[in-house]
This record gives sequence, structure tokens and C-alpha cells, in this order.
Amino acid sequence: MRNTVVSVFVCALVIATSAAPVTSPAGPNSAQPQLSVSSRGVLLSWIERAGATAALKFSERTATGWTPAATVASGTDWFVNWADVPSVIRLSNGTLAAHWLQKSGADTYAYDVRLAYSKDNGKTWSKSFLPHSDGTKTEHGFASLIEMPGGSLGMVWLDGRAMTPGAGEHAGHGGGAMSVRFASFDTNWKQTAESLVDDRVCECCPTTIAVTSEGAIAAYRNRSETEVRDIHVSRLVNGKWMASAAVHADNWEIDACPVNGPALAASGRNVALAWFTGVNGQNRAFVAFSKDAGKTFGDPIRVDEGGTLGRVDAAMLPNGDAIVTWIERAGSVSDFRWRRVSPNGNASAPVTVSAIASTRSSGYPRMAIAGNTLTFAWVDTATSKVLTAEADVK
Repeated sequence: MRNTVVSVFVCALVIATSAAPVTSPAGPNSAQPQLSVSSRGVLLSWIERAGATAALKFSERTATGWTPAATVASGTDWFVNWADVPSVIRLSNGTLAAHWLQKSGADTYAYDVRLAYSKDNGKTWSKSFLPHSDGTKTEHGFASLIEMPGGSLGMVWLDGRAMTPGAGEHAGHGGGAMSVRFASFDTNWKQTAESLVDDRVCECCPTTIAVTSEGAIAAYRNRSETEVRDIHVSRLVNGKWMASAAVHADNWEIDACPVNGPALAASGRNVALAWFTGVNGQNRAFVAFSKDAGKTFGDPIRVDEGGTLGRVDAAMLPNGDAIVTWIERAGSVSDFRWRRVSPNGNASAPVTVSAIASTRSSGYPRMAIAGNTLTFAWVDTATSKVLTAEADVK
């Protein structure tokens, strides 16, 4: 495995514009933003709190602004976490699919992934259901949803069914191993798969999934027997998940979960994967490209400017370039930034979307692209609200 790192070369031909604020549809006490894209454009989801009640809400971007916020579901027994974020996506047939997290037992990390769908643009929602059938009161979270070929729903999540509830450094994160699992549902919402992707992974780093012209690819932070926690990918080939492989041999040995997952973007056979590493005490963010649907990846290209908290996101442009976001940190100052990167290492100058808190309460800032417009969402901790902005990319 190569250990070469490519430095970005700032190229004047790559045009980037600053981000302009857009009035957010989110209300007070909102957080956990997530962005997805369909043929209708960008969809934003988030959690709003009112006392003990948490509600999953969503809005879609139109030419005249965000649509009025609509509620998917709410509850007083939800598991709400800064990094384990619910989502809403729109499938190509117009159906909306959503997931959130609901407590299943008294232990801190005893919770389930709940799914629901709407066929009337969010006016009504199905009764919620589970993608996992193990029935254990352990962690099921960090889910990532995607539309599969044929219009069906696919998803991966972290699954703690083999772990010991209430044990270890973090309750439920002690004995046994965390796994990544996959489920799929057909267009009639019949479950068509529940399968293992990887049987030993980092306990609380977000997952990501994308679909290439050759099938689905998942990425996550692996965990070796010697506590090396590098980013791995696995591909779904003929209905079976292939043995995972490291995107790059960072060899980051850490006896704890950094709560810092990767981000995937794909178009055809082109794939971009962004991630964070803290190997040798140096916090860095990288992106690597694949031209063969994720079978192999090129050398990592560093995207941060000298220090980062990670929390990356990625989107693919039609020509194979990628937009990568991250939280840059210099001393006590942190910014939500983005830049455009080409597989050959050419890149735009970094663009700051907004200042952002370096605490966990700022969560994971998000980014999506529709046409030539980038949409950003992040938590402003000063106002306890999800904010949004846009930028053009050419």
C-alpha cells in the first residue's frame, strides 16, 4: 500500500465563490442538519427540541426559497446525538424515506434505527419499522441511506448486536465488536436484504454509502486488533459485500473512537472519498479519488490548511472533480470551509462558509450540490439554530 501524500496545487483556473447566507427554514433549538439531493433539488433535514420532545423536520430548496418546515415524526424517547444524525431523502419515484433513532432500553447506547416513508410528499407517514432483526438492546445507529438501482432503498449502519450492553469505557462500547451492516427494501417496502458488511469497526464514527455505475460502495472507520482505525471501503458485488480494504494506510493507532467518519461521493465510475486522520498527533483532512468504482484509490490529497477538526463532507462534479468541506482550526479559531479539488491535485483556494464552534455542539456541517449551486448547512451555537448558505461553483 502506498503512503504518498499529494499536496494541493492552487490553480487559478478553478473558480470558487464565497458563500451567501440563505434564510434557514429551521426553528429555534435546532441541530443535527443533514442534506440530500434528488431530481427536485436539495432537501434539508434537522432535529428541533421542545422540552423533552425531539422532532425530525425537513424542507426542500426551491427557486423562491426553502419550503415551510414539515415534521416527519417526534418523540420523547429518541436518542439525540451531535454526530449520529437522522435523515430524510427523496427517491426518484417521489417517495420520501426517513430515519431517526429511538431508545430500546435503559442503557445509554441501547437504541434502534427507525424507518418510515411517505408517498404524499410528507403529508402522512407510514408506521415506523426496523431494518435490523436481532432484537438486542444495543446500539444501532450512524445510518446512511441511499437510493439503489431500480429505485429501492439501501442503507448501512453501525450495529452493536455482538457487543456487551453497559460495559467498557462508554456504556455499550466495551466487550465484543461493533459491525457495519446493510439492509435494502424494494419499492413496495418489503425488506430484501439484511447482511454483514464488516464485523469489526470503530464504535461511533459515522458511515457513508454511495452508488457507482457498478453498484454500491460503503466507507467507514475500521478497527484492527491492534487498534489501527483507518478508513476502509467495501463494495457490493452481485449481492455480496467484498472484503474491505483501506483507502490509504494512515496507520492511525488510537485506543478510542475519534467520532470522525468519512464522506463518499460518486458519479458513474468516479468516486471521491474524504476523511480525517490524527496520526502522529497531526490533525489532517484528505480526499482520494477512484476511477474504477472504488476498487482502487489514488494517493491522498490534503485539503486542510494546517489544522483541522475533520467532520468532512464531499460532493462530486460532472467532470470528476470533488467539492470537499471540513472544519479548519487555527488556535482558538474554527471555520467551516470548502474547496474544489481535482484528481491531479489541482485545487481552488479554500473558501470560508462561516465561523463555527469547535465543540461537539456544532456537530457535523453539511454540503450538497445541485446544478452549479452548493448548499451548506451548519449549527450556529450562539443562536442554537441550523443556518444555511449557498455558493456557485463553475
